[in-house]
Amino acid sequence: MHGSLDDLKVEIDMLTPEGERIVGKNPPLDIIARDIIFGEGPVWDNRGKQLYFTDIIGDTIWKWKPKVGLEAVMMPSAKADGLALDLEYRVVVAGWGGRTVFRIERDGSRTLLADRWEGKKLSSPNDIIVSKDGAIWFTDPVGGLFNVGMVAEDLQRYNDKQPVFRISPDGKKMTVVTDEIVYPNGLCFSPDEKLLYINCSRERLIRVYDVKPDGSVAGSGRLFYQYGGPERGVPDGIKCDIEGNVYCTGPGGIYVHDPSGKVLARIRTPGHHPTNFAWGDDDWRSLYITNIGSVVRTRLNIPGVPGR
Repeated sequence: MHGSLDDLKVEIDMLTPEGERIVGKNPPLDIIARDIIFGEGPVWDNRGKQLYFTDIIGDTIWKWKPKVGLEAVMMPSAKADGLALDLEYRVVVAGWGGRTVFRIERDGSRTLLADRWEGKKLSSPNDIIVSKDGAIWFTDPVGGLFNVGMVAEDLQRYNDKQPVFRISPDGKKMTVVTDEIVYPNGLCFSPDEKLLYINCSRERLIRVYDVKPDGSVAGSGRLFYQYGGPERGVPDGIKCDIEGNVYCTGPGGIYVHDPSGKVLARIRTPGHHPTNFAWGDDDWRSLYITNIGSVVRTRLNIPGVPGR
């Protein structure tokens, strides 16, 4: 852990007038979980009124509920990373270390959704989302083969590219959405799901794609934003609010962009490096942030796109 959580606060900088309307000047901060080695994959379950998240290095999928606290959902978790909820509110998992995508059933058992592409083992599924039609979209970079503390038992790389995949709503067909991104990490949709945002940790950028009705994307993506600066942090977690503003982790914190890519504000949790975040609570105005070392919650003025 880096520093004391008791001293942790939210700081807002790079603040424009529009950014102040969205995030405010002094957002509150609540500590949700301490001693999380590498928090990731947060998703809010509005039916159960609870937050799911992972600790990749801690090899656990956690559940947190107000007034109840933390409960381990799966331990070990095969170094699980991203989480999402399907149309039936079951947790679907990007199994980073286990090199699979799977679903956690009501009874706690696992159902395998994907582990190979064209007969070759996946690399390390990272982020995962579910569209309104029930299709599952996930990124498959190679980081789980190399990152200390997160690696799989099998470190062999079988696929030359690092694609973004889509599993059809019936689960019977998996297709490559795009393989043009050097290291695809986080992904999210615009509120109407006509745009797909994918970020690249290596080149520190976000690309945006037009989504066709059949679930494919129209050609190459457009550059949405490229980050610079020496501060720690890369594009990783990414989400949209209901106005179409794009939030993404980057150097020094979480950046808030308008739909054109302009930076409106940066949300910082000094001393703790944010990895991902999710909208939550009944009004979807809470931002649950996973960090290296902790999970925290703040409140913003504009609701996010619901996780389900």
